[in-house]
Amino acid sequence: MSEYYNYIKSLHLIFVITWFAGLFYIPRLFIYHIEANQKPSPEKEILSKQLKLMTKRLWYIITWPSSILATFFAIWLLIIYPGWLSQPWMHVKLGFVLLLILYHLKNHQIFKKFQRDEINYTSNYMRMWNEGATLILFAIVFLVILKHTFNWIFGVIGIVVLGILLMLGIKLYKRIRNKNSEA
Repeated sequence: MSEYYNYIKSLHLIFVITWFAGLFYIPRLFIYHIEANQKPSPEKEILSKQLKLMTKRLWYIITWPSSILATFFAIWLLIIYPGWLSQPWMHVKLGFVLLLILYHLKNHQIFKKFQRDEINYTSNYMRMWNEGATLILFAIVFLVILKHTFNWIFGVIGIVVLGILLMLGIKLYKRIRNKNSEA
């Protein structure tokens, strides 16, 4: 079975990448939907209908299948190398994967609400929400690549600093956007 390791690992990585692509793009579509909802008729209805269709296709054709296949190939890798489960870095990684799954499920909940035109979020909130996948991705990639040389304190500080920088970037974007709309 271990002779198939590189194939299984490759498939796992491909589906992780497409899963994250969906998780990066779905909040962006939510933002567009929120902003379309503030437009006058008939533009509001036309945009809303199109965004619902785009979101539905992204979610059910790319994001959900990718999440399932990434998980399937991850489990297969753990079956091939069960010793990984005794490694501390794997416990931390699986914690982040659990966080990723929860983030995915929350996006699914938001998706269902948007499909029913129940929009209870601001575009600024969604911009911040969108960074959740970024933080999880950074944490998992650095953890997997640096698993044996990883300094936990610097890792945690790095993720916190990245989160702060992302939030500051969002605030700066909002200021620039507001300034340009006033001009």
